Amino acid sequence: MIDLKYLQNNFEEASALLRKKGVGEEALNRLKERFEKLKEFQRAFEESKAEQNRLSRLFGQYKREGKDVGELQERVASLKSQVNELQEQAREAEKALVALAMGIPNFPDESVPEGLDEEDNVEIKRVLEPRAFDFQPKEHWELAEQNGWIDFERGVKLAKSRFALLRGQGARLQTALINFFLDRNIAAGFEEYAVPFMVNSEMLRGTGQLPKFEEDLFKVCDEDLYLIPTAEVPLTNIYHDEILPAEELPVLMTAYSPCFRKEAGSAGRDTRGMIRQHQFAKVEMVAITRPEESDEIFQKMVQQASDLLTELGLPHRWVELCTGDLGFSAARTVDLEVWLPGQGKYREISSISNTRDFQARRAKIRFKDGKKNWLVHTLNGSALAVGRTLVAIMENYQQADGSIEIPEALKPYL
Repeated sequence: MIDLKYLQNNFEEASALLRKKGVGEEALNRLKERFEKLKEFQRAFEESKAEQNRLSRLFGQYKREGKDVGELQERVASLKSQVNELQEQAREAEKALVALAMGIPNFPDESVPEGLDEEDNVEIKRVLEPRAFDFQPKEHWELAEQNGWIDFERGVKLAKSRFALLRGQGARLQTALINFFLDRNIAAGFEEYAVPFMVNSEMLRGTGQLPKFEEDLFKVCDEDLYLIPTAEVPLTNIYHDEILPAEELPVLMTAYSPCFRKEAGSAGRDTRGMIRQHQFAKVEMVAITRPEESDEIFQKMVQQASDLLTELGLPHRWVELCTGDLGFSAARTVDLEVWLPGQGKYREISSISNTRDFQARRAKIRFKDGKKNWLVHTLNGSALAVGRTLVAIMENYQQADGSIEIPEALKPYL
């Protein structure tokens, strides 16, 4: 959640940042109104409480002077009732403000380029040159059918559209990629975790999926449980409502998980193939750091994901997301986009984000430095999306006869 004190004390400056993230005037006006309402109740409460205390101090004086305290008692009792009512109104006003703020996205970093959507993202650099084919490269669904690696029709039969069935060498390659990613992440200092694939609603509020994006989640009927959209959710919330010793930071974590997303906002996009599925495999990195370390860790995570692609021989580029394309919780994001020769374009395969203290404030994750508690910074990123890496290998390593070579880095795993 955004820092409400900063928003209240610097409303115009903060509003300008939120407008860059796509927050409209109506939402900003509602925030301002709720700040004013809370301030009004708090001021009335403090004034009534001060008057109650002043009158209460008169009892001793009245008794010493032999005065009747009956009228004073009535006034104090009336004020006590008024104070309690105003205190409750202030609490309700604060709850209403927080409820609205939970749907407001994070502030973008000042360094993030301004823009409306993905067309305004900024390419940072390219890594590896795309292969020159002496034949027309096929798209991955054609290669999948020819090699018997992916069965899309039976995946739909088993579940519904946007589900796929991997078989034989395709299934083995997915497992190989998961183990390869985990091994390399562990070697880079990330500790492996095996996380639950379901979490409760409080955990999703902590990382920002709830309440705003509930329609994108798969919920378990009659249970306060949701299938995870990414391992970021359980990994980050391991330290939900905890205070870590400063010397334990940074905490670097990695985990494989299936991910489940309705992709409600993507109707009609990538309906063929493996690019956009309701269930997909991913290896995630999450970091919990001191604020002064988060930029360094962010660069480490981007480089780690890029190194995985480089070792697999997959051409890719680094892209800085503009303000209008940033995710809800992100203050800054660098996407890695892999080259797909069948499609003739770069496609996102990893998204590394620094959320600063946005998730930590929602999830109450702090660290103790001396006698004071501070909010941590949390970061997350794919290393990597397994299905899209499988697609990239199929398209980049295809041969003229439709067969597919295996990258050298994966041969020990197969």
